[in-house]
Amino acid sequence: MAKIAVLGAGAWGTALAMHVSQHHQVALWARNAGHVSGMRKARANPLYLGDFKFNAQLQVEDNLQLALQDADLILSVVPTAGFRQILKDITALGCKAPVVWASKGLEPNTAKLPFEVALEELGDPAVTGQHWGALSGPSFAAELVRGLPTAVTLAASDAAFARQAAQLIHGGNLRVYSSNDVIGVSVGGAIKNVMAIAAGISDGMGFGNNARAAMITRGLAEMTRFGVALGASPETFMGLAGAGDLILTCTGQYSRNREVGLQLASGKTLADILQHLGHVAEGVNTTTEVMRRAKALQVDMPITHEVDQVLSHGKSAKDAVMALLGREQKAEGH
Repeated sequence: MAKIAVLGAGAWGTALAMHVSQHHQVALWARNAGHVSGMRKARANPLYLGDFKFNAQLQVEDNLQLALQDADLILSVVPTAGFRQILKDITALGCKAPVVWASKGLEPNTAKLPFEVALEELGDPAVTGQHWGALSGPSFAAELVRGLPTAVTLAASDAAFARQAAQLIHGGNLRVYSSNDVIGVSVGGAIKNVMAIAAGISDGMGFGNNARAAMITRGLAEMTRFGVALGASPETFMGLAGAGDLILTCTGQYSRNREVGLQLASGKTLADILQHLGHVAEGVNTTTEVMRRAKALQVDMPITHEVDQVLSHGKSAKDAVMALLGREQKAEGH
């Protein structure tokens, strides 16, 4: 039995902690002492995940040092905006345990993906010996915690570590595949949130199934172009962390990013939507950063561009859709 430290007690962090605690000792860490106190009393996380009870192997911590003590693996499930700081905190405490993150986005203001942040803060695993990797795929917390079948991908540059870390998390209703394409898995998890906002806008405007299917397919093309420009393998985007997560997030009723798009289509302002959402919708911040990075890479991303126009430049959802439909005819491979 291993000890796993899960950092971040939102819905997905809590669901992962509850799953892993079926096989291992787990310390679930949250920064907010009040939140931790509430979870300790309820032996659940009612704020984010309802009344699903923690088992005896899951302990809740607000002290990061205690959470990390003797950890065999760290699962970082904090929002992308807080990922760099949590890595700095881990390093400051002298902890050398391997880190696997489940953050899906680009860092605000730098447009860096989590693997680039990890490289800067933790160093190259081949040099430091401290391994790190990404966990991503089609995974709603509310379904995992109910014991429903879920499959995800764990990617690390070191194939042996990817297999070992996947084995620690794999089991029961969660199937974990290993990969060595950290770039592709990171890109898939980030871009799909942008496309989910677009799909929500399309659905909210009543454009139907044809339009949604087109949006998802062309979104996959944008995701692949962006990833390949960064050095990802194109095959990754046909897997769980690419097409799998994209389809789920663009169609599923638990998708926060799709919900943002649905409400934008109804005429609500972004500020009002985010105020009432209650959870982080990574796609909102990610969209701006993807556009910044796409311009630098000279990658054409028309759907992402129009979502950015709606989120950050006051364009109406209807005008954005009409702009996409009005683009010139071209070959599908472009």
